[in-house]
Amino acid sequence: MLRFLSIRDFVIVEALDLEPASGFTVLTGETGAGKSILIDALNLVLGERGEAGVIREGARQAEISADFDVPQLLVEWLNLNELGSEEGSCILRRVIDANGRSRAFINGRSVTLAQLREAGEFLVDIHGQHAHQSLGRAEAQRLLLDSHAGLDADAAAVREAHARYRKRKDALASAESDARRLLEERERVAWQVEELDRLAPGAGEWEEVQREHTRLAHAASLIEGVEAAIAALSESDGAALGTLSAVGARLDGLSDYDPQLKAISEQLEPARIQVQEAARELGQYLRRVDLDPQRLAESAARVEALHGAGRRFRVAAGDLPLEHVRLKAHLEELKLAADVGALAAQMQAAQAAYAVAARKLSVGRAQAATQLARQVTKAMQELALTGGRFEIALEALEEGGPHGLERIEFRVAGHAGVEPRALAKVASGGELSRIALAIQVIASRAARVPTLIFDEVDAGIGGAVAEIVGRQLKTLGGERQVLCVTHLAQVASQGDHHWQVAKESAGGRTVSRVSPLARTGRVEEIARMLGGAEITATTRKAAREMLAA
Repeated sequence: MLRFLSIRDFVIVEALDLEPASGFTVLTGETGAGKSILIDALNLVLGERGEAGVIREGARQAEISADFDVPQLLVEWLNLNELGSEEGSCILRRVIDANGRSRAFINGRSVTLAQLREAGEFLVDIHGQHAHQSLGRAEAQRLLLDSHAGLDADAAAVREAHARYRKRKDALASAESDARRLLEERERVAWQVEELDRLAPGAGEWEEVQREHTRLAHAASLIEGVEAAIAALSESDGAALGTLSAVGARLDGLSDYDPQLKAISEQLEPARIQVQEAARELGQYLRRVDLDPQRLAESAARVEALHGAGRRFRVAAGDLPLEHVRLKAHLEELKLAADVGALAAQMQAAQAAYAVAARKLSVGRAQAATQLARQVTKAMQELALTGGRFEIALEALEEGGPHGLERIEFRVAGHAGVEPRALAKVASGGELSRIALAIQVIASRAARVPTLIFDEVDAGIGGAVAEIVGRQLKTLGGERQVLCVTHLAQVASQGDHHWQVAKESAGGRTVSRVSPLARTGRVEEIARMLGGAEITATTRKAAREMLAA
């Protein structure tokens, strides 16, 4: 659940720190006081796009932070993205500066907006006051049904399967209509593969053959230099090895007269051994090196062949083995592309896989549609739509698409004795808002997020219906943390906790304040909501009765 919300320099909020409790919390206040600003701030910290216009006038930047308890599914996501916290909390932070530049953080680490949104989906579900307006759209109806039924993964599988099927179908159509171009391309690539087959460039061969060619080309110089080095070290008159041995022996003899010379003689011994070893290794090297004009010519020819192939294929000579592999793979693709029969078989296999995934999705949708329709119909009876009926029609498509084998349509009958028709066409604004509220409350029960926020979703209702809505939200608050921005006293009186949002002047500027209300404060606020600007003894009495009830 949401444990702490900090807002700085956002719209008309200068500084605000809130600690929401569990249960059902209501936010009330005069129109324009800034109730929905809190929801807007939460939307931003949950990854919604923002702009410089949200910064309070005169401030450099707006900053919103939200601290949440972490549900288990989010723990796994945080660890996977290396964003976990040892404290077991999740702190989301969003900063927007005067240039419109936005920065996002999770547990102090910089993240993208996409990551912020993804984390937020585990934490909060926000139902806006205009949610009913989107319910007339087929896409919104489909997404709501799939989400409520837990079919998001199945729907994604159908989209992926349909994309693979379309790709295979397009490849088959391209092969059938462009056979000549494919044939010419295949002949060209086949010639290139054949040339590289003959050349057979090996991995690392270019570097090796260059080294060998350099060595063979300078073999005479190498032999001459090594022979001179051996002579200087061990074979010529005055060679280093003989000189060191003679000096050491002379010093050994003199050490009988002065022992200090013994230590100096011992220092020369390692040098003599190293010179002797170097001379031996040079001798071994000399026996391996020889003048081989034929091998030199062969290595020169190989260098030229590899270098020339690199120029023709427009790659570095050292990359020829990789180019060989790439061209062979491309040739196989071209052979397959020209094989209409194989492409047709692949398309049919992809189509069959799509059909399996789509049928599975359809079964899940049919079961969920029946259940959701029954629940919403029941809720409608409590929301002054007695005799009304809600249905979810699954209309089969002639050809399946990326979203499955059916079109989803929400239908409603406002009262008994009429056939349900498309929701957007037959429902009035008040009916639509009540139906939308019923759907949202029911869908929220199925959601896994711990915090639910309702932003004036009770617009367009009143009286006994508003009281029922309040009871429904209070019941929901027994299961989740629920925050509700409301203008109805019947809803506000049901809250476990009550916050009042008000505007006031400070230093010549208008700012928004939020205050938790105790019993007396709640009576005054609910009386205001009932009676307007002038609060009377009658409205106070009514407010106390509503709270007592």
